[in-house]
Amino acid sequence: MQSLNGAFRLFRTIPLAGSLSVRNSCSKLFVGGLSYDTNETVLKDAFEKHGEIIEVQVICHHVSGKSRGYGFVRFASEAAANAALKEMHSQVLDGRNIRVEYAHKG
Repeated sequence: MQSLNGAFRLFRTIPLAGSLSVRNSCSKLFVGGLSYDTNETVLKDAFEKHGEIIEVQVICHHVSGKSRGYGFVRFASEAAANAALKEMHSQVLDGRNIRVEYAHKG
């Protein structure tokens, strides 16, 4: 317990919830700057040489169905994601320089 202006408060340490999710997020990459013509097949083909891919998503507008210019690639391992990030960041895909970063939970 700790005293604060004469009142006692109890402070607890709470374990980090979802610590496994945070670790898994290291295998998911954000890919920005995609051409509006880039689809999931093109994105998968570009990244699969770096390791086994679990999931590929190109984010599309909910009404028009057109690409929003970014997507995500989830790898089976952190090592594969790291290799892809190093090799693919700032490369040209479908005529556009792409930006590759680790995806953040949001």
